[in-house]
Amino acid sequence: MTPFEGHDGTYSAPVTLADRKVPAEWIDYNGHMNVAYYIMAIDQALDQFLEDELGIGEAHAARVRQGPYALQSHVQFLGELLEGASFSVSVRLIDCDAKRMHVFLELHSDGSLAATCEQMLMNVDLETRRSTPYPDWAQSRMAVMLEAHSTLERPAQLGAAIGIRRKV
Repeated sequence: MTPFEGHDGTYSAPVTLADRKVPAEWIDYNGHMNVAYYIMAIDQALDQFLEDELGIGEAHAARVRQGPYALQSHVQFLGELLEGASFSVSVRLIDCDAKRMHVFLELHSDGSLAATCEQMLMNVDLETRRSTPYPDWAQSRMAVMLEAHSTLERPAQLGAAIGIRRKV
C-alpha cells in the first residue's frame, strides 16, 4: 500500500492550519460561539491535518477501508469567540504507536489561546470494526513528525483532570 495524500516531511512544529472566521450561524443565545462549533472547528482541523499532513484522512479511509477513530477527547474552553472573529487551529503529535495517536490541538484567536482539545485516536479496520496497525508508511510519517514535535514545550493543559476544586 502506498500513500496518495499527505507528505513525508519535514513537518512544522506544530502544524498550523489556515485561518477561518466565526460565521453568524455558530453564535448562540449567549452571543458567542457555541461549544458545539468549537468542537466542530477542531474536528475539521484534525481531519485536514490527517489528510494533508499524514495522508490517513477521508480519502485514505475510503480507499483502503481503515481510518482513525477518536477514543477519548478532552476540550477546554479558555476564551470566547464572537461573530466574525478570526481563528486558527494548530496540531501537535504528543505520542504514537502502531495503532494509536495522541494529539493536542490549540484554537487561537487574536494571539490568544481560546480552546484546547486533547485526543486519543486509534486506527480501525472499517470492515471488521477492530483496531489495526497504521500502514508502515503512515507509521514512518508519524515517527518523523513525533521527533519534530518532541522539541515543543509541553502544553499546560495536557493531561488535565476534570473536577471541582475544593479548598481543604
